[in-house]
Amino acid sequence: MKLLFATGNQGKLRELRQMLGYIHELELLSMADIPGLPDVVEDRDTFAGNAEKKAREIMAATNLPVLADDSGLEVDALDGAPGVYSARYAGEGASDLDRLRLLLKNLQGVPEGMRTARFRCVVAFMEPSQPEKVKLCHGSCDGVILEAPRGDNGFGYDPVFFTPGLGATFAQAEAEAKNRISHRGQAMMEMARYLRHWIGGLPTR
Repeated sequence: MKLLFATGNQGKLRELRQMLGYIHELELLSMADIPGLPDVVEDRDTFAGNAEKKAREIMAATNLPVLADDSGLEVDALDGAPGVYSARYAGEGASDLDRLRLLLKNLQGVPEGMRTARFRCVVAFMEPSQPEKVKLCHGSCDGVILEAPRGDNGFGYDPVFFTPGLGATFAQAEAEAKNRISHRGQAMMEMARYLRHWIGGLPTR
């Protein structure tokens, strides 16, 4: 059964394959597997709104079941920024390193006790046979923003996001450990349970 994950972010795709790889009935596709798909503009003001919009538009373009997510970092000292603008925090075309450097610049002088933050994620699932229905799964993970990067794993803001649940940054953690507690891991665990029911033809809600 084909399932398309509506992302061009290779880090997200790699994590998804690790999280859902045990569901052998699924053939996981990425945007790269289907040329010519529309570039969905993420202009909603919530993670849920962006995730649903991506799922709906890519489903309409492919007639395939679709997973889409939106996620981001909320920093308390920055009034919740970058939030839904996490991927565009340093402008269009900026790299992960550009965004990370801007974040640290904007937090210069903020003491350790005030650098609290959280990652949030919303995953949306839609299928062509029920185009009016969307399943949303949520996840969040609390931590603090360090003053300098640590670790070479992960992507995005992972090198400066330290969480007590790991005793390390997301970029220092092994993938399996990160996926157990991360915002995306929490949302995908809930979604995986939903997908197992969906694949087996069991009632879903």
